[in-house]
Amino acid sequence: MFAKRRGLVALACLALIAAAAPVAAETTPVHSQRTVYEVTAADAVARTKVARTGVDVLGMDGDKLTVIAEPSQLRALRSTGLAVKSKGDADEQLAQLGKAEIGTLDFPSGYTGYHNYAETTAELNQTVADHPTLARLQTIGTSYQGRSLYALKISNNPSADQAKPEVLFTCNQHAREHLTVEMCLHIIQRLTDGYATNTAIKALVDSREIWVVPSVNPDGAEYDIAAGTLRGWRKNRQPNSTSTGTDPNRNWGYQWGCCGGSSGTGSSETYRGPSAFSAPETQRVRDFVNSRVVGGVQQIKAHIDWHTYSELILWPYGYTYNDTATGLNADQANAFATLGRQMASRNGYTPQQSSDLYITDGGINDWMWATHKIWSYTFEMYPKSGTGLNGFYPRDTAIAAQVTRNDTAVDLFLGYADCVPRVIGQSC
Repeated sequence: MFAKRRGLVALACLALIAAAAPVAAETTPVHSQRTVYEVTAADAVARTKVARTGVDVLGMDGDKLTVIAEPSQLRALRSTGLAVKSKGDADEQLAQLGKAEIGTLDFPSGYTGYHNYAETTAELNQTVADHPTLARLQTIGTSYQGRSLYALKISNNPSADQAKPEVLFTCNQHAREHLTVEMCLHIIQRLTDGYATNTAIKALVDSREIWVVPSVNPDGAEYDIAAGTLRGWRKNRQPNSTSTGTDPNRNWGYQWGCCGGSSGTGSSETYRGPSAFSAPETQRVRDFVNSRVVGGVQQIKAHIDWHTYSELILWPYGYTYNDTATGLNADQANAFATLGRQMASRNGYTPQQSSDLYITDGGINDWMWATHKIWSYTFEMYPKSGTGLNGFYPRDTAIAAQVTRNDTAVDLFLGYADCVPRVIGQSC
């Protein structure tokens, strides 16, 4: 795990960011008695019924879904006919997690090992300073509030566009999922710091061009901690017609809004936006991925989008229960599933097609695959279950174990990234 605020580069970056960070008015979300419920839902159809009520689905463990519902949503939740059990007030649970010292407006005690936006930026710049022949940092655009969206490239010649398969890691689409930022930073640290002494890491870096976007949603992540407490905020900070925020992972352009796997209501946690790619953050990642089509060939071959929580490995499609559909044949579905299962055998997660959880539409994995044939997975990280919003906020003492837990799965993924069908004995 990165040690925070390393060296003069880190201090310089923090000073620059403090001077230049965008200042935007923040509106405290109005929560009307948010209550955590446990819903017994034995299959994907039942879980989809739950998701379509508009509740905030937090995680899944076995046949139990943990959700947050406001009073206006409870009737719809009960109308599903599923067993619903109250687990307590969501905001009271958050308050028990702690509060930062007065004036810090940062992670509270017990969470200071997590990186905020300034610290993440400093670490990225420090990596380039420490490993100039392995790492190059660039911005791929800005967020709604004007924060830079950073992409760090790792390669044995990062300044050159080499004819090697490219791999993309994205983190922090959902604001409250701070452990994913630590996952992306860990991947960066491990591949750069380990290059000189670990022959397996060197072989992977030498044969790939690896891109890491540590925070797709920096505005939301900063807002989540901006009061010195943990707010449980999920979306970006772009105003909509009735509320604030679009769910970035319902805003992607393939099958956007098609299938009851997102919400058209602005206050919903799964609000898909008024149109596909209406969120600046998804636009910029889309544009970056599109830019990697060189000579008519997409250079990015494989992708992982990191989330929390439930300890799952997911693959397309999310919009349909069918294992195969337009653009995804039986061999491709088999390759997705086989690599997914093999990665899960390394980290102990549960592997399944996305729609085996519940139907989602406008998700990043579906777009990556349908548009570019990028082998795109979602990893839902630790913990396996939670009693509510606390599941998104494991103490910082858990960071090191939970990011290193994925090392062998990431190595396997990188190894097959040039040609995922090799995992089922096929060529590319």
